[in-house]
Amino acid sequence: MSIILNGNELTISEIVKVARGRAKVELCKKALDKVRAAKKIVDGIADGERAVYGINTGFGKFANVAVGKKDVGILQKNLILSHACGVGNPLDTEVVRAMLALRINALCVGHSGIAEGTLRLMAEMLNKDIIPVVPCKGSLGASGDLVPLAHMALPLLGLGEVYYRGKRTAAAAAFDKAGLTPIELAAKEGLALINGTQAMCALTALAVWDARILLKTADIVAALTAESLCGITDAYDLRIHAARRQAGQIDTAANLRKLLADSGLASSSEKSEGGRVQDAYTLRCIPQIHGASRDAVAYVEGIAEREINAVTDNPLVFKDGSVLSGGNFHGQPLALSADFLAIAMAEIANVSERRIERLVNPQLNNGLPAFLVRNGGLNSGFMIPQYTAAALVSENKVLCHPASVDSITSSANQEDHVSMGMTAAYKLRTVVENAAAVLAIELFSAAQAAQLRGADKLSKAGAAVFALTRGKIAFVENDTYLAPMINEALRLVKSGEVVKAAERAAGKLK
Repeated sequence: MSIILNGNELTISEIVKVARGRAKVELCKKALDKVRAAKKIVDGIADGERAVYGINTGFGKFANVAVGKKDVGILQKNLILSHACGVGNPLDTEVVRAMLALRINALCVGHSGIAEGTLRLMAEMLNKDIIPVVPCKGSLGASGDLVPLAHMALPLLGLGEVYYRGKRTAAAAAFDKAGLTPIELAAKEGLALINGTQAMCALTALAVWDARILLKTADIVAALTAESLCGITDAYDLRIHAARRQAGQIDTAANLRKLLADSGLASSSEKSEGGRVQDAYTLRCIPQIHGASRDAVAYVEGIAEREINAVTDNPLVFKDGSVLSGGNFHGQPLALSADFLAIAMAEIANVSERRIERLVNPQLNNGLPAFLVRNGGLNSGFMIPQYTAAALVSENKVLCHPASVDSITSSANQEDHVSMGMTAAYKLRTVVENAAAVLAIELFSAAQAAQLRGADKLSKAGAAVFALTRGKIAFVENDTYLAPMINEALRLVKSGEVVKAAERAAGKLK
């Protein structure tokens, strides 16, 4: 089934289907009516004498330089060529697929003056999996993501490089093989293609999707750790969390109660061994810590959902013939959000790493073998996976310095405040990847601890997650090559299989 793009109803879920599932896209017929109407207005201005920014003038500091009628097409091509100056590794193809879908969707609103044929060619590129090579660095996130979007637009002109059928090749060659014909840009089209926030938005939207999976996974893995450490469940009582009134905290506590409901290892303080009345913060405060990150993700998700259906280029064309210059391209909403989400997911990794430490440390793990291996000394066991987790959370702390607090002037001080939104979104992607890896190490470690403690006493949800893990990753009796085991745990985390296993056993989680 194709995703219909109309500029108003695209969802994060649909972006993921296009980006990762390679779903095809269709252009809404009603949206195309609006596109044609806006293009007619732009063509009328281009044929007239009135100077209008972006149609028959230069750009940035050159906004007051008029461009003659015969040169408006050259103006738009030059814009793409001069702005395609990015550096660094190419963005992952899933990110560029999301960028294409988002840009098409924004242009479908009908405020940009793009030609219908250009829009259709962009859709054909997606549907035939011709994905531009887009360098990751070069965007200030203020006149939008000018540099990455220029690289995304180059293939439309038969220029630049693309990935086609799994190979990196010249765009012109890929178009020829796919039966597509490059275009020549008309008035305003170059600006309509590159003036927007779709690179940072693509990265943020995909990160939100992944964060939602990781938040549930964090609750599930934390519950398995709590069982392995004979945790005390009093701290998850509804009355405690209702008294604070924080939605994410309340939802996390509800998940933990559901996950631990029938555990033979985790228990109330009245039934705990050794008379313990409460746990350390990494167990006791899971609802407060995970819950705060849940609230942060919910906020960022709202920003992203609005941005994916937003018109973010400049100037905007309105049906009454007005062409208004503004600043919707400025990436500040996404810059702040990406920084916030990075911090929220770094905290998920931080607390997970501390739980790993409790699992492997014989002074903290309530009687489990040191480093979760029976024959310690000869074997290092799970000593070094905790090192890896510690390295990842330390890297996250560096990456969580906010990009959005920085600004640098450009275009001869015409663009004198920039968002750095692309920088924020790009490092967010790394933070989310690192958080997934730390949770994978905790899953790996908690499964080992559960077997040492007595997996037959696990809750139904814990048993299901344990069985899933053991179906792919063997118990570590003696030292062995651990990296493939951690990578398999990472696959279980990122794919959502951990969540599915727990929900089959315990019911739908928040």
